[in-house]
Amino acid sequence: MVVLVVATASDPASIGPAAAFLAMPGWSPGPPIPEGMESFINGHVRLLKHEHSIIAEDDLDLRWQAATGEDVSEVIFLSKHTAVSNRPALTVHPIGVPHLREDEKPPQGGRPGWAALPNPRIGPWLRLMQTIAVDQGLVPEFEITLEATHHGPITNKPTMFVEIGSTEEYWGRQDAAQAIALVLWKGLGFEEENTVGSWEGNGEKVLLGIGGGHYVPRHMDIIIKDGVWVGHLLSGYSLPMEVPSQGNGKSSSEVGGMWKHSIKVSYDATKAAFPGGEVIAHLDQKSFKGWQKNAVMSYLQELNIRIGKPNDFI
Repeated sequence: MVVLVVATASDPASIGPAAAFLAMPGWSPGPPIPEGMESFINGHVRLLKHEHSIIAEDDLDLRWQAATGEDVSEVIFLSKHTAVSNRPALTVHPIGVPHLREDEKPPQGGRPGWAALPNPRIGPWLRLMQTIAVDQGLVPEFEITLEATHHGPITNKPTMFVEIGSTEEYWGRQDAAQAIALVLWKGLGFEEENTVGSWEGNGEKVLLGIGGGHYVPRHMDIIIKDGVWVGHLLSGYSLPMEVPSQGNGKSSSEVGGMWKHSIKVSYDATKAAFPGGEVIAHLDQKSFKGWQKNAVMSYLQELNIRIGKPNDFI
């Protein structure tokens, strides 16, 4: 099994960390895949470089397997991050567009109603990134944060995005690129031969975040603590809920919209990515109106998904 790290030359926040990663020892040229993409090999890691949009190249894990015969265990994408605040940031997040209906076109890749398997490294690598960013002097200038589940491309194995934000001024920053390369180097076990964030399936608890804004601050408060595993993170925009025409919203059947589908597929994907783990929902309760919270809690009870408090994950 190999780890696939994917970069695109069309994005300075993608190719910069990839170049810094390739400057580290042990790399050799790998086989091209039919589309003419370059690849590089280092132990169990394969770095794949192309020149297209990072969110438009679907099924790269399956295409790599078809071209090389190697099974892919996980996919890590390197990309830029944009934000209205323009604040410099290093971010990590799962992907998917589980809230979109079949007749909707995803604005940034993926398949409507789909959630990728979240990479178990997301929580551990957020904490590793924080440590490296502090050591490299990027904090407090750079914010180190999670993002909620969003965008494509379509993948079939556990997936995560690692990004540099939030404007062109920072996408090309060499110190930020070097920090991401160090996260990859240490996180994938090249430094001490111990990978960071490998899931062992030993019954530990996994956080499924429900509610809040794009940077999921209430969930972040928990996940930043050592030992916390994280699956999908569904912000408010991934939980479209239609106001019930009658009733008080205590029953999930009274509230329309794609929110139930979004929760269900995100839970199923998280459960599949953490075999043997206990997936527990954590709600950003203050982000919901009363009828919304009632509906969400009712639906989680229908699915027998435990609702946890912060101390339940530590």
